[in-house]
Amino acid sequence: MEFPLRAIVSVSDKTGLAPFVQGLAQAGVEIFSTGGTKNSLEDAAVPVRSISDITGFPEILDGRVKTLHPKVHGGILALRSDPEHMRVLTEHGIQPVDIVVANLYPFVQTVNKAGITLKEAVENIDIGGPSLIRSAAKNCVSVVVVVDAADYDRVLEQVRTGGVSLEDRRALAQKAFQHTALYDTAIATYLRGADDPLTKEFTIGLTQVQGMKYGENPHQKSAFYREVLAPKGGMAFATQLHGPELSHNNFLDADAAWSAVNDFPEQSVAIIKHTNPCGLATHADLAEAYRRALAGDPVSAYGGIAAFNRKVTNAAMDDITKTHYDIILAPNFDPAALERMKRKKNLHVLQVPPRPEGSVPLDYRRVTGGMLVQTTDILAENPTSWKTVTQRGPTEAALADLAFAWRVVKHVKSNAIVLAKDRALTGIGAGQPNRVTSVHLALRTSGANAKGTVLASDAFFPFPDGVEMAAEAGITAIAQPGGSIRDDEVIAAANKANIAMVFTGIRHFRH
Repeated sequence: MEFPLRAIVSVSDKTGLAPFVQGLAQAGVEIFSTGGTKNSLEDAAVPVRSISDITGFPEILDGRVKTLHPKVHGGILALRSDPEHMRVLTEHGIQPVDIVVANLYPFVQTVNKAGITLKEAVENIDIGGPSLIRSAAKNCVSVVVVVDAADYDRVLEQVRTGGVSLEDRRALAQKAFQHTALYDTAIATYLRGADDPLTKEFTIGLTQVQGMKYGENPHQKSAFYREVLAPKGGMAFATQLHGPELSHNNFLDADAAWSAVNDFPEQSVAIIKHTNPCGLATHADLAEAYRRALAGDPVSAYGGIAAFNRKVTNAAMDDITKTHYDIILAPNFDPAALERMKRKKNLHVLQVPPRPEGSVPLDYRRVTGGMLVQTTDILAENPTSWKTVTQRGPTEAALADLAFAWRVVKHVKSNAIVLAKDRALTGIGAGQPNRVTSVHLALRTSGANAKGTVLASDAFFPFPDGVEMAAEAGITAIAQPGGSIRDDEVIAAANKANIAMVFTGIRHFRH
């Protein structure tokens, strides 16, 4: 880099700015700035000139137009190695700009505030800043662009010692384009709204929350990201209160546990192993809800995740501490309960906020070379509207258990079968290539407890064999979507066994 150098500084976040720019000035860099940034630098006694000294034009439209000028962007974009470019600069009295320091209006912070209007949101859409950043990043062969305060010290040191290397300028340009891409994604996400989320063109904006030692397996790399403008609930906003660093698989299992337990309006406890519920129950007394959840599969619960959708009480800890868990999560904890959990060195304790009322986040699934995007499986269903298709309908108690089982089954991998009694999970069959195998596994898990339970199936029974197997175990009622070409045979099998069966008309595949 040849001196004297020129820098344009225009930032919203002024963290660490004054000492950085003071250092640039002391290294012989001439500083030009705009509006509030210029005032801030002057207050810190940093020598700075107005951007109007470059443009020969005042800031107008309440600061909407400051840097959008040929003498700014010409100075940034000109190729120093191109004689014609340099001739044009000379002809028009334009000086090259060598360093651009910029970050953007706080759009995300603004729209995350309650009650923000469209007018207020639009006023926080930066135009000049992204233009400066993109111009500088495009010409990174000649121009240094800095959008992150974390890079100030490294850039200043290199300027002082002769110049920023091409390798570093390229890395800074990559960060700059990512910065503006995330910003544009946040704006598009906000303007898109919830009514029509699946637009023709779609970008996902993510910011890294933390890196991890490895991914699903030790040979895979992994990091955890938060989606821009994500609803403030769930694992993206979890606070770890105790325990070692979470792993990739910890995040997957914890999210499955949180999703399952928060799908229930009643006080509930879910126990998850490898993203499938192995125990789930609702009860007015938290300790009893936990005991019933654990009874669903106490063997599989070992080393799993226990999730609560209400505050964890100290009274419930007498039972909870008897089983080893990797993670316990809840919206909050009694101080005494939390203190008892902290006695277990390797236990992860997470405070996870519930999903905001009315939010329906999008679900992303990676496929080779692309992405599937859908709305999350959140649906208000009324069990009293289900169609009874057998000679005998479910009792009031059985219908309540069917409603519980039906809510559980959508959190179990397809083909999914759930058995329940007294609003507690007693057995599951998950992820099998055929449904009858899932019935077999659910019955085997439940054992003698299967008698008198109800059964929910996430999709229709293609053959009567699953119903016949359930009948032999003493199942009293079944909820399933219906819609098979053999529905008549399946209903006949239920009638023969005196099982009540309802068709929900809805399926809940979870692949």
